[in-house]
Amino acid sequence: MHIAIIGNGITGVTAALRARELDPEARITVISGESRFHYARPALMYVFMGHMRYQDTKPFEDRHWARQRIDLVRDWVTAIDPDRKTLSLRRRGELGYDKLLIATGSKSNKFGWPGQDLDGVQGLWGLQDLELLYRNSASCRHAVIVGGGLIGIELGEMLHSRGIHVTFLIREENYWDNILPREEAMMIGRLIRQAGMDLITATNLQEIEAGEDGRCSAVVTEFGDRIDCQLVGLTPGVSPNIDLLDGGSIPTGRGVLVDWTLRTKVPDVFAAGDCAEIETPDGQRNLIQQVWYTGKAQGRVAGEVMTGLEATYEPGIWYNSAKFLDLEYQTYGRVNMGVAGEQSVYWEHADGKHAVRVCHVDGRVIGFNFMGIRYRHEVCERWLREHRDLDHVLDHLAEGSFDPELFRRYEAEIVAGLRRQLGVPVA
Repeated sequence: MHIAIIGNGITGVTAALRARELDPEARITVISGESRFHYARPALMYVFMGHMRYQDTKPFEDRHWARQRIDLVRDWVTAIDPDRKTLSLRRRGELGYDKLLIATGSKSNKFGWPGQDLDGVQGLWGLQDLELLYRNSASCRHAVIVGGGLIGIELGEMLHSRGIHVTFLIREENYWDNILPREEAMMIGRLIRQAGMDLITATNLQEIEAGEDGRCSAVVTEFGDRIDCQLVGLTPGVSPNIDLLDGGSIPTGRGVLVDWTLRTKVPDVFAAGDCAEIETPDGQRNLIQQVWYTGKAQGRVAGEVMTGLEATYEPGIWYNSAKFLDLEYQTYGRVNMGVAGEQSVYWEHADGKHAVRVCHVDGRVIGFNFMGIRYRHEVCERWLREHRDLDHVLDHLAEGSFDPELFRRYEAEIVAGLRRQLGVPVA
């Protein structure tokens, strides 16, 4: 059996390694035009900032893949023919397969702005984007980043670290407040401004202007304001990278349509990770999950199903973490997701750099946000899985703290502040 996998991100390589574990005799080929070897995309910013080397971003030694007898093909797939079970490669011609996994990840969004394809305008997703950023930032004095979120703040920090002035242009009232509650979003906005970067809110991009050299020279907002710049970062989110499937017979919606076993409706074709859209019953919104750990989990399931095991993807309790400049962020469960009856209690330190939010429905905890404070994954997940009430969580809050020993502990202040909000007398 020949398993072909398009994409060597965390989903693709997890599927390949799991398939090899389960089927020692299978031929396994991983195809990527971006890079030959798997690397950690979240580490790209540290390469640019000089904290890491590219080779340090690779979780496995290069020789690991030969030892696992997994073939790595550096090429772009240009077409899929499910009837003949072949892939067309840009340089190497055709490659046959018995089972195919589409793990092509995400791509940066573009919304048809005039000038969005000018030189000096780019997103930040893969190695080619990093290489382009080195060139675009070489003589840059001022960069405008259009769109907020996790990629936007990474790009801003990268450019700021090289002495380039950064202006964020976002359509929301506060940074990433389509995801974060208002208080946390305002905290990030303050940190951006305190770092010396500009933040323009509630404003849409109208167009990107070209200079005499044909490169971007300014952005124009919907209000007619013109901001001179030499680089424009487009980071208004990402979407499934499914351009390869345009006009083909593999069904797509926002992503590649799959069931909970990650099978498409085409025999022997699977999809997983950022590019997959899991169809849900009863009129619910289909599920697209685009974070590292869900990509890894889906890759494992895909590897099992392709080798004949019965496996189903279980999303589990939602989790994400990130860093906004020097501020660490963790979220567990359902926060600000429009759950019926959702309420929350919120504590923020006077320094504006530490905060805790506990969301609940009828006193049962459904989610947490931690800003500038680290909490143990297994403890928070256990509280959510066991449907613990607020009293239990507040009584045991110190059990979850994961900050190093010499860090200041805030549990007493947090518990007192949250209990006061609940109307409980505090001694």
